[in-house]
Amino acid sequence: MENITQRQSGERAVLVSISVQMLDDLDAEEFQLLAQSAGAEILEHISVQRNKPDPKFFIGSGKVDEIAELVQELEAELVIFDHSLSPAQERNLERILKCRVIDRTGLILDIFALRARTHEGKLQVELAQLKHLSTRLIRGFTGNLEQQKGGIGLRGPGESQLETDRRLIRVRITQLKDKLVKVQQTRLQGRAARQKAAIPTISLVGYTNAGKSTLFNILAKSDVYAADQLFATLDPTLRRLEWDGIGTVVLADTVGFVRNLQHDLVESFKATLEETLEATLLLHVIDSSSPNMDEQIEAVESVLKEIGADAPILHVYNKIDLSGDAAKIIYKAPDVPDRVYVSAHSGQGLELLSQAVQQCLMGQLQHFDLVLKPAYGKLRTQLYTLNVIQSEHYDEQGNLQLTVCMAPNKLEQLIKQAHLPFDEILGQKATLFQRPLEEFELNDTTISH
Repeated sequence: MENITQRQSGERAVLVSISVQMLDDLDAEEFQLLAQSAGAEILEHISVQRNKPDPKFFIGSGKVDEIAELVQELEAELVIFDHSLSPAQERNLERILKCRVIDRTGLILDIFALRARTHEGKLQVELAQLKHLSTRLIRGFTGNLEQQKGGIGLRGPGESQLETDRRLIRVRITQLKDKLVKVQQTRLQGRAARQKAAIPTISLVGYTNAGKSTLFNILAKSDVYAADQLFATLDPTLRRLEWDGIGTVVLADTVGFVRNLQHDLVESFKATLEETLEATLLLHVIDSSSPNMDEQIEAVESVLKEIGADAPILHVYNKIDLSGDAAKIIYKAPDVPDRVYVSAHSGQGLELLSQAVQQCLMGQLQHFDLVLKPAYGKLRTQLYTLNVIQSEHYDEQGNLQLTVCMAPNKLEQLIKQAHLPFDEILGQKATLFQRPLEEFELNDTTISH
């Protein structure tokens, strides 16, 4: 039993972590962070060992009586269990404990309700909550409904929804599903427009609290809500920005993942993760300082697999200022980065991240010496925007001599778009961009001669 001395303002709660031999072990520290993210004032954190769940209470009746005494003594308003409880178990526990009881799913849904900011996010949360609440319309402990309004596990639809019958909830669920279909269609249109314009989408995914939003804010020069809390971001946040060596990209920040998310929750938030399905590149942000790093990586990869995301993945090992790792890129093949080590907090390795993303999207980076006449100023401006110029000076003829480091196909694209001569600009290296003439082109050449 662990007494939590550091208190926050919020609902007075007792946490119950249960270790069951036949079920996966859950992380007690993560559970505590989840409760704090929901705004709970943690009075006590109890650990319970079980060989198998009890059908009536999940835990043993003796342990229930012990918690009931503790609830009374500490004047707790809420008991949170770190496992999914059946509706019957929840009701039975409430009758004995004489306070509200919520399980892990209810807690996560509550945090989602707290964090959702966009129209779609709020719709997703309400849908998931109503599905969860529809089986829990009769509570074991009602208490004072007015006092409970807005408490943990009651945000979003709230207690008023609990008083309605199942038919009304079913009607509302149908309405929400229809609205979500419309929202998804709008998003599809935006995505189609980006794809038509050939703008790459880079999507940040990762375990919750891995530092995605902090990294997003630095890259996008944005101010998305970032806090040292679980599920700080729920909605995908999109930003258009200029990326070195690539040009315009769309950066997407997505909801964090957690272990042991129920399938229903994954399904409910699938639209929230849809940006990842269409991404050109996924940046999997990993907390390299976490003792549970391997399990967290596995949790993210299993959810990505479940939603059918198949875009290339660059693993971004964040928080190297805490883990002590050096900033570096590790390649799985020549010019194909697999891992990059950075610290979004201190800024270490961010230039390596920029390089790795450039390589992932554009291929091999090469150095080119360019000669630009004064009339080719537009091309120089474009190269400056891409931030690929290594050095520059003017020769005696007044031409600009540039050294650039970029992907050959991007350079080729720029020169072609500007309708400029490759030979003049690249000299001998122009041969790299000459493709063999097709048979019909050879015939045309012969005829013209």
